Amino acid sequence: MTAMTALPTTAAAPAAQAASLVQSVDWLAITPVVLPAAVALVVLVADLFVPERRKPLLGWLSVAGLAAATATLIPLRAGDRATFCLAADPGACSYTADHFALVIQFLVLAGALVTALLSVTAVRDARMPAGEYWFLLLSSAAGAALLPASRDLATLIVALEVASLPAFALVGMRRGDRLSSEAALKFFLSSVTATAVSLMGVSFVYAATGSLHLTQVADRLEDVPGQLDTLAMAGVALTLVGFAFKTAAVPFHFWVPDTYVGAPLPIAGYLSVIGKAVGFTGLILVTVIAFPAYSAVWGPALAVLAALTMTLGNAAAVRQRADRRNSAVRLLAWSSVGQAGYLLVPIAAAAYSGRDQIGSTVAYALMYGAVNLGAFAVAALVARTHPQNRISDYRGLYAQRPAAALALAFFLVCLAGLPPGLIGLFAKVTVFRSAVDAGLGWLAVVMAVNVVIALYYYLRWTALLFRAPEAPADGVRTKAPWPVSAAIAVTAVVAVVLSLAPQLVLRFASGSLFPL
Repeated sequence: MTAMTALPTTAAAPAAQAASLVQSVDWLAITPVVLPAAVALVVLVADLFVPERRKPLLGWLSVAGLAAATATLIPLRAGDRATFCLAADPGACSYTADHFALVIQFLVLAGALVTALLSVTAVRDARMPAGEYWFLLLSSAAGAALLPASRDLATLIVALEVASLPAFALVGMRRGDRLSSEAALKFFLSSVTATAVSLMGVSFVYAATGSLHLTQVADRLEDVPGQLDTLAMAGVALTLVGFAFKTAAVPFHFWVPDTYVGAPLPIAGYLSVIGKAVGFTGLILVTVIAFPAYSAVWGPALAVLAALTMTLGNAAAVRQRADRRNSAVRLLAWSSVGQAGYLLVPIAAAAYSGRDQIGSTVAYALMYGAVNLGAFAVAALVARTHPQNRISDYRGLYAQRPAAALALAFFLVCLAGLPPGLIGLFAKVTVFRSAVDAGLGWLAVVMAVNVVIALYYYLRWTALLFRAPEAPADGVRTKAPWPVSAAIAVTAVVAVVLSLAPQLVLRFASGSLFPL
């Protein structure tokens, strides 16, 4: 009788175990990722049936989709959702919508929305294939939105590639343009190499820990057997390479100037903000969440990378000649490399004083995203009448387009960290303080020197806007397309509001964005 009563219990065990593996999906939590991906598929299919004269509708559909995806972050603002969790360990989830993920998703989706506004006119004027362009942009935005919520190494790598692969094609979208094709090829080859190195690192980490979930990896790296310590250390170092490439950190920066010059200007702005946000997000997740046990390895390495990146980026930006073709875009490209150095400082500081320092990188990234996209928006406007994109083309811009000149001047002042661009000043002070609090006094000194160097090229460009033009403008001034004007206005308003109320982003610098 005992054996017979035990039989149903034993037979029911596999069924109960199988039932426990069935998970309910939190659709609200993943909506910011699913919505742009769904709109991308709709655009791709609609492109087959929409006549050529109605192709601009695909652009406005994409703009609406990105706006809706950004709005879906509002009901998630509590930051207490997670899904795709392990049945055996509910604390190990593949997707977590915490405050860190939501802030970065807002930066990514809002930045993609501004890029879409700039692209509406660019796609039409450059005669780029509308369906492919919008599908690729939306797909890349979906991957970039997925990455900050990813909490296992496999999802991180997949999100990184979904964000990156469409970007390769977007860079080379201008058919028949040799610079565009070369830029796309250089971007592709270097990025694929970095990804391959990262995948090898992930495989080493998995071999040493037996898990891909970040929290489990962190726990198991605390007690790695001695024979696996070298393997784990190599895995940590190699995993960081791919994300360091996306941040344009030295020595992984060489693709930046040529890629920005060859890409359509909206895509150059997209890479400078969203592409950089993707890299820094991945770097933050793998360092402070997955690899805190090896902070003695990645902390000093990132500190040195930060110093080299800001120094080389600013030194190269100073050397840009105003009369050189594409010098305006090259200056913004090298400026973005220098800014990447500042963004690396709090991540390096987190190795010495805890993950709370990460908030300084997030606050700085929000400021940088708004003003840098605004600068590229003004560059896209000026390029309509001066396609060579030289810095000298901006001489006397205030006399021709006062609003655009004032907006660009404010963006440059914010990047320099000078009043009235108070948000740039406070963001730099916050990053500087994180280095001091972590005991990285030498890095704080390097940053202070680089901030002074950057003042030269930012202020030189700003002063040029208000100088008298070399020759009076001939002909009738063309009217700025309203989507471009809207993009400039939105970024300018955000920059002004943040300067008047810097606590809106600086509050992220105090306290942890991750659940305890």
